[in-house]
Amino acid sequence: MCVSPEEEYAGWRGKFRTVDDDGGMAAGNLERIVAVDWSGRVDAAGQRRHIWAGVWTAGKVTLEAGRTRGELTDWLIAMARETPRMVVSLDCCFSFPAWFLAEHDCATVFEFWRKVAEGQGERWLARECEEVARDVRFWGAPHKRPEEFCGENLHRSMRFTDMDNKITPKMLAGDPERAAKVRGITPKSPFQIGGSGSVGTGSLRAMPSLLKLHEAGFCVWPFEPSHLNANKPQPLLVEMYTRLMTGAVKKSNAEARKAYLAARKKTDAVYAGLSRGVVAKARGSEDAFDALVSCLEMVRWKDEFVGLKATKDEVLRLEGITWRAGIGV
Repeated sequence: MCVSPEEEYAGWRGKFRTVDDDGGMAAGNLERIVAVDWSGRVDAAGQRRHIWAGVWTAGKVTLEAGRTRGELTDWLIAMARETPRMVVSLDCCFSFPAWFLAEHDCATVFEFWRKVAEGQGERWLARECEEVARDVRFWGAPHKRPEEFCGENLHRSMRFTDMDNKITPKMLAGDPERAAKVRGITPKSPFQIGGSGSVGTGSLRAMPSLLKLHEAGFCVWPFEPSHLNANKPQPLLVEMYTRLMTGAVKKSNAEARKAYLAARKKTDAVYAGLSRGVVAKARGSEDAFDALVSCLEMVRWKDEFVGLKATKDEVLRLEGITWRAGIGV
């Protein structure tokens, strides 16, 4: 029997209940929030140019760039030692569909990250590989999407959270705010490693960093619960999708970024205190803009992070969940 995406979505909505019973709004004293606009580029210069971090520290907001993936990872670990009540978001997929992890005998996402970090990730990213046959399920220019991921089987190439966050607005008639957020967004597969909108390259190249952060003491939601308010607090790491943070805006257009920020500085208290220097950086770079807006949206909902719990769902504990405001409320 073929189940439509609409039916599947309706059946899964109730599974995203991963905050404490009080709604996750327990008072917390977060010391720092960092939102990272990630990059899967190979060259160090490209990474330093395109990886941006929006940082909120006790009310002060800054924008940071100039680091490679490895340098940024070490920087986050150093900050966490200084301020362990810290939440970090990365703009990439933390995992792949559950069936793919099972295929590779990975019982946890951490086992999958280790396999990727040990070299499997770069083998999947290789356009051509002499040692082993290319896995044709990883697609993008010059390779087309494989037939097994086309048509009614498109959903098989994605995690459930990918479909949930980027579902068509007509399927969200009862939630106009979310419908407005996802308008124009089509589902993206972590198997896509080339072409417009590809997320696979950055995600696979993030996994060694995710593993290092976890080994350094970061709790990773939803695979683990938040320990921000524990007697010995631990920093929290969450998956983020910048388009869900910014909403509808032509981010590649400098004038559109300028208008977006100007409007919010006038009407939104979260944006009101931004310095001229920070605003200028966000106007001048799409990556900086994404990092800034994502950071401020996390600040707006900062009390939710304290109450996040580990998911008990067998699929989601392999695939993960993209954080968004009210995800478990």
